[in-house]
Amino acid sequence: MKFFIDTANLDEIKEAYDLGVLDGVTTNPSLMAKEGITGDDNVRAHYKAICDIVDDKVSAEVISTDFDGMVKEGKELAKIDDKIVVKVPMIKDGVKAIKYFSGEGIRTNCTLVFSAGQAILAAKAGATYLSPFIGRLDDISFDGLDLIEQIVHIYQNYGYDTQVLAASLRHTMHLIKCAEIGADVITCPLKVITGLLNHPLTDSGLAKFLADHAKAAGK
Repeated sequence: MKFFIDTANLDEIKEAYDLGVLDGVTTNPSLMAKEGITGDDNVRAHYKAICDIVDDKVSAEVISTDFDGMVKEGKELAKIDDKIVVKVPMIKDGVKAIKYFSGEGIRTNCTLVFSAGQAILAAKAGATYLSPFIGRLDDISFDGLDLIEQIVHIYQNYGYDTQVLAASLRHTMHLIKCAEIGADVITCPLKVITGLLNHPLTDSGLAKFLADHAKAAGK
């Protein structure tokens, strides 16, 4: 399973990359705004800065909601760096744009997915990645993990190449359950990834080893 970090914060991206487990980055307009990145030129420069940190797969989202606008924006984003994956919303013109980008050899990430039906359309159109939002479904009392499991099963049935990128992960159990289900990729905040490090027995065991070493060394 690939690990993506969902942020536009360069320090967090570098920390995840230095940890040695980072496979890519996802961003969106909200995350850019959170970092104070505004204006098309600044946003594109920031995407380039992210690409300079990681090895590959940086999702950059289009803002347009019409086919022509998405194609124009997507082409411009793809020119920033070979690592860019064009992030397209799950709407009618978005599906058409994904089909177009697929024909042009431009990788895509279909975002804002909340149903298996939407997942089928994205795969048929040739999306590289599909981003179902677990946490937002949980927020409305629908089990987001059930959707991930359903999509993984459907894609396996028909051998779709589209990779299931579980998004909107809120905690480490979301991540672990996605691994059990068979999601190809997860994207989440840095704290969810580093949360995997934590276990009280690791902490107590290390404390005992250090205490025993200090005693043996006469300290």
